[in-house]
Amino acid sequence: MGFKEGAVLAPVSFFLGVLFICFNIDHRLLWGEVTEKVVEDGFHFYRTFFNAPPAIKTLLHSFLGVGLLGLLAKLHKWDNSAMFFDGSSVAAYVFAIAVYLGVTIPGLRTIVLPVAEVESPDVQVEALRVLAAGNIIMIACLGFVLTAQAGQEWARRSEANALAQEMQQQQQQQESVSAEEKKSQ
Repeated sequence: MGFKEGAVLAPVSFFLGVLFICFNIDHRLLWGEVTEKVVEDGFHFYRTFFNAPPAIKTLLHSFLGVGLLGLLAKLHKWDNSAMFFDGSSVAAYVFAIAVYLGVTIPGLRTIVLPVAEVESPDVQVEALRVLAAGNIIMIACLGFVLTAQAGQEWARRSEANALAQEMQQQQQQQESVSAEEKKSQ
């Protein structure tokens, strides 16, 4: 594994870790009974998340860029493997970023900074559930990126093994031909 692969796997794994932490709240909002306690836990969690220090937000956003640059650097090779595996990974990663920008950030703002007389508590609860659903979509996209990268590595190793076996067979054939030539002389 090289630097480019690490530049993809590290941010994707980091974000999956963050999203799995959020999943502790999200699964109760999406598939459990939505009670006042669950909603209050969700508000408290996402308020803490939104009000994190700027250094943490900078770290999150810089990791977004590192992952995208890593994927684009891998795609730059432009062979069949890069087009299929890395191209699909770029599409899934960009879709996850779009969900983050289009769902997560507005949802957090609705939860933490509601507009007076416009966003009622019911609207905030709905934003909380939409935010949870967006997180699940991002988990699926990032999981696909990891799966595609693992598939690319498996394909690369399988191809190398097949090539090594073919080379070994050719070498054995050459040795047998040269042995027959020596016998005939």
